[in-house]
Amino acid sequence: MPTPDAEHEDFFGEHVATRYDQSTGEEFDPAVIEATADFLAGLAAGGRALELGIGTGRIALPLARRGVEVHGIDLSQPMVDQLRAKPGGEAIAVTIGDFSTTRVDGAFALAYVVFNTISNLTTQAAQVACFRNVAAHLVPGGRFVIELGVPDLRRLPHGETSIVFDISADHWGIDEYDVANQGLVSHHFTRVGDGIEYSAGPFRYAWPAELDLMAELAGMRLVERWSGWRREPFTSESRKHVSVWEKPPG
Repeated sequence: MPTPDAEHEDFFGEHVATRYDQSTGEEFDPAVIEATADFLAGLAAGGRALELGIGTGRIALPLARRGVEVHGIDLSQPMVDQLRAKPGGEAIAVTIGDFSTTRVDGAFALAYVVFNTISNLTTQAAQVACFRNVAAHLVPGGRFVIELGVPDLRRLPHGETSIVFDISADHWGIDEYDVANQGLVSHHFTRVGDGIEYSAGPFRYAWPAELDLMAELAGMRLVERWSGWRREPFTSESRKHVSVWEKPPG
């Protein structure tokens, strides 16, 4: 996963990487993974794809199995080590670095960052830099895809700053918002054996319209926005969006 600083690098260190693929979240549902890979393969249209925050290869590997050449950028070597240990993982090129600034060789028909990973860039400047970095990698007519949750501020109780987003037998999750600075910290309490392990990580949330402006600053324009990988309509009630921006052809 990507990180702009040492705090995030620790958050996606060995202790997280070795258990990352054991998650029972919706993003690990095989049907969701297949829909995601199908969506991205269609946009790649036979061209190369660049994944920002490639992590353990949850999406890169099924996309590569569809015949798409994938190159990844990630700051966490332990996460990439997990990718390397999987069948096909050694064949995917990965550059270790911060995806808001790291450059790789060649041009790409598609760049993408999934599952809220753009929020790991904790400043607006870093997120703007990410859009510009992507635009520099894309061929004319290339596409940039982001999957990101819509900020859930409507669920905040009056006068409160925290939301419980998950309660299960083995995990409790709490998001703590800093509304003035568009920041949040996700707190995780996970049952490990007979004990409870705590972890937390800082993020920066962004609104869809703000991302559209970042794209415009980078010379791209919005061409699609959905509420899921099966192209479900995006509405005022959508909890996340899958957005596609295009670098102008020619």
